Amino acid sequence: MKRWKSISLLLVVMLIAALMGACSNSTGGSSNKISVGIVLPTKDEPRWVQDEQRFKDALKDSEYTTEILFSQGSSAKEKENVETLINKGIDVLIITPQDGAAAAAAVEAAKKDDIKVISYDRLITDTDAVDYYVTFDSVAVGAAQGQYLIDHSEGKEVPLYLYAGAASDNNAFLFFEGAWSVLQPKIADGTFKIANSSEAEKVKDKQELSRDEMSKILGQVTTNWDPNEAKNKAQTHLTAVDTEMKGDVAVLAPNDGTARAIADVFASDGDISSYFVTGQDAEKASIQYVIDGKQSMTVFKDVRTLVTDVMGIAIDILDGKTPETTGSYDNGEIDVKAKQTDVIVVDKDNVQKELIDSDYYEASEFTGLK
Repeated sequence: MKRWKSISLLLVVMLIAALMGACSNSTGGSSNKISVGIVLPTKDEPRWVQDEQRFKDALKDSEYTTEILFSQGSSAKEKENVETLINKGIDVLIITPQDGAAAAAAVEAAKKDDIKVISYDRLITDTDAVDYYVTFDSVAVGAAQGQYLIDHSEGKEVPLYLYAGAASDNNAFLFFEGAWSVLQPKIADGTFKIANSSEAEKVKDKQELSRDEMSKILGQVTTNWDPNEAKNKAQTHLTAVDTEMKGDVAVLAPNDGTARAIADVFASDGDISSYFVTGQDAEKASIQYVIDGKQSMTVFKDVRTLVTDVMGIAIDILDGKTPETTGSYDNGEIDVKAKQTDVIVVDKDNVQKELIDSDYYEASEFTGLK
């Protein structure tokens, strides 16, 4: 009899403990659970800091929660961030990889936990652990930059300076591919002459380049998305060339940070009489440069739309729906379903319409607006 009483008492104690554990999990446990984990590459670029706030705003009125972590240029930190978010029970991971190939290991860990992975703005490569890719049409960005240089260059044998993003970023290849596709015929017919890449010179008669051919060119003209590196490279290139490679020139710069740095170098060279330089991202500092005539154009990627698109996919996943996509990208392992967002070329003529009238920026943030 005593034995049965002891067993009964033990069962009651275990039942109470289980109930307390369940209560604890349904309150404190769920409050710590994050629906959407977001990993962004760095806090050192305005774009990603602005995105952080936009992501928070996008989920503000929903039942879902988010946590946003920054990798600060480190793939190791990125992997650590993903592991942190996995441990918080996320259902969806949105990640902008620091290095497309290096991020594969981090997202494979997420896939093992049945977490849906969305590659945001940069493609994660060489893995099947990516479910969706939300991006601007990166080839179209490069094509728009190249076309701008064509439209604004006059005469023959215009010196063409090529610069690119980081070779670790798949987007850098897509931007360059787009630019080369429109510039190459004009290089071949003598409109442009390549000033700063012997590797590009070797393939000037080929409109479609292999990955390996692009890698060799990027090896010579990469800025690593770093304005200081871009500045040093531009100085080195201008020091190395003869005056025949100066005068009126065209400059393919991959984004706004590098464009401003490169523009400053070209503007300070007495043998450069004029230059057209491209950009991308519509950063505030570059819009002032465009207004002042120091930077010719920027490709405006309205990240408000991109954030809306990626959060729409995340919420569809959380709601058990199938997200809509508009295309796919080969990441070296699989074709990743993609949602593509349009891009807009902005120069002096349409700054007001595209950036001020659309409420992206306030007119008071700039001087010299007409």
